[in-house]
Parts: sequence; C-alpha cells; structure tokens
Amino acid sequence: MTLDGICDHTAGIADDEIHDHYTEVLKSAGAVIYGRITFQLMEYWKPFVGNPTGNRSTDDFAATIDNVPKIVYSRTLENVDWKNTELKREIVKEEILGLKQRAGKDILVGSPSMIVALGNLGLIDEYQLGVQPTVIGSGLPLFKNISDRIDLKLLKTKAFECGALMLYYQPTKARRESTEEKGAREALN
Repeated sequence: MTLDGICDHTAGIADDEIHDHYTEVLKSAGAVIYGRITFQLMEYWKPFVGNPTGNRSTDDFAATIDNVPKIVYSRTLENVDWKNTELKREIVKEEILGLKQRAGKDILVGSPSMIVALGNLGLIDEYQLGVQPTVIGSGLPLFKNISDRIDLKLLKTKAFECGALMLYYQPTKARRESTEEKGAREALN
C-alpha cells in the first residue's frame, strides 16, 4: 500500500529486493487467499514460468507464486486454470480455521477485500503491511469497510533500500463480536 493507505499495485516499487522478500514469504506459505480482482492481477506471473524474463528475482518470484497453493474467493469467476488454485464462492469461518490448522505453515492473505473480510471475522493473526514511500491521494483504501476497531501491536519492521517498509503487527485484544456473529451465537443458545 502507499503511505496514505491506498492499495494500488502500479504505485509501488517492485525491485529485486522487494521480489526477493516476497519470494521468501511465499516459500513459507501453506496457501495464499485472494479475492477475484487481486487473483486476476496476480495471473500476470503465469507466463514467466514457461518463458523466464532473465531476471533472477522476477523469475524466482514467478516460479514460487506458481507453486504455492492459492484459494480465490469469487461469486463471478466461472473457473480458474492456474495450477494449485481452488475457487470458492463464500468465506466460511470454520473452513478458514481448519485450513490454518491443517496447513502447518502461514496462510497469507493477498487481497484488500480478503484482509477486511477475514479481519472482520477475527481470523488474522498477524498483519504484514508493505508500505511504499508514495502518496497518491485517492484509490482503494486498504482497510475500507472494517466493521470494528482492531488495535495492533508492532512486532518488528523491515526497511528496504528503495524506502519501502514492511511493518509486522499483531492484533492486541479480542475483537468485538459482530452483530451477525452475535445473532448466530444467540440462535444456538
């Protein structure tokens, strides 16, 4: 995201150091969760697996993202043809909890819509926010439609030579129960 909190893949710096960082992050992932829009943007990397660019960092990232299991949530996509990709229609909290237990590795969330949806359900254990040294003033805010306040504790930072920062945060307290969750809980009682 940009310094002013906007998600715009065209506004950031994607140099070798950034690609190497995300390649290492993906190597430790049990899966990456995407919404439709970000998933379709990430399909950009598919051709580079069979037709490498010649840049080691870019090619390593392409190969790694190709191999990691991917889950895309969409009500409009009819199918997906990227290997290791599963299409799901709805977020089911129990499925995500099961995935977190089964994977044995980090489950990454790579879409603003999925960060918000899973954050609203209290399913995010750590936020890793890549902040680019750019202010663009308009666009999609990363935390648009958060339903309840989420307080965070800074765990660590990582600075890149290009001026970008990686900020690692952990939620600090239990999230307030949403109206929908409260209603579901009360229906069971």
